[in-house]
Amino acid sequence: MSENDSDLAFTGERFLPDCVREIWYEHWHRYVFAREFSVGARVLDAACGEGYGSAMLAEVAASVVGVDIDQASIAHARARYAGKAGLRYDCADATQLPFPDGAFDVVVSFETLEHLADQARLLSGFARVLASDGTLLISSPDKRTYSDLSGFRNEFHVRELYRDELLQLLKPHFPHVRLYGQKLLFQSALWSMDEGSAMAPAQVTTASGGGGQLRDGFDYDPMYYVAVCARQPFHDALPSLSLFGDREESVYTHYNQEIRKTISAGARIAELEAEVARLQEQVAAPRVSPLAPMPRDWRWWRRNRSTE
Repeated sequence: MSENDSDLAFTGERFLPDCVREIWYEHWHRYVFAREFSVGARVLDAACGEGYGSAMLAEVAASVVGVDIDQASIAHARARYAGKAGLRYDCADATQLPFPDGAFDVVVSFETLEHLADQARLLSGFARVLASDGTLLISSPDKRTYSDLSGFRNEFHVRELYRDELLQLLKPHFPHVRLYGQKLLFQSALWSMDEGSAMAPAQVTTASGGGGQLRDGFDYDPMYYVAVCARQPFHDALPSLSLFGDREESVYTHYNQEIRKTISAGARIAELEAEVARLQEQVAAPRVSPLAPMPRDWRWWRRNRSTE
């Protein structure tokens, strides 16, 4: 099977690595973020789906187990990522994990919570299979931004959470939680080109009102939350900011294509509107031709017959 082939259909919810635009950035970024926590660790990727994320983590982890309840996804993952050292895929229910207590150093589960009604059971299972100093990385959409403000209803979601609800769910099992907001943003970036020089912390500014108002930091409503959870205080300083992008800037490629299509369609619509206006003027104009014969009354016909 080639790297770009997939025997799994895109349902609109299950992410495939061949997907494009914003969904690609959102999903890949979460696993890139998780890599930093997975170096040399025993990792569980719960609800791994297609398996691309488990394979990514296996590049740095001591071992990775990807589990998913869907047998077709597991069969696909085993075929597509076969031969990667320290990686295996098991078919299992994330709420009934078949692993001993403390079996993993890191548990990763992205975009799983909202698909379950018994979310507390899921968190309890994660806490059980984690080592006492282990770390959970979990994500979920922000119900306020994802659904309430947009008016969008995702048919695959069973229970979405607001920020406070998410924290209330995590805290009983993991007293230490660092919550990150995630959203695809359009940014102008400035970065230092001088290697080795002393640098101050990053400068981040958000503009509103067409640039009339400036505020330090990121001032956006997140689309998703990514939580880093632990039972012990974090040993290392966690990043305050994580950025992810692709060198080819594929989201801009698609954006520019759509803009060109819109401009072309607008020009064509203008041409058609002008043609419609011209035809309407023709229909409204008098339709008497100067070459049309004058009407003849009965007297003309009588005189004409009398001369025959």
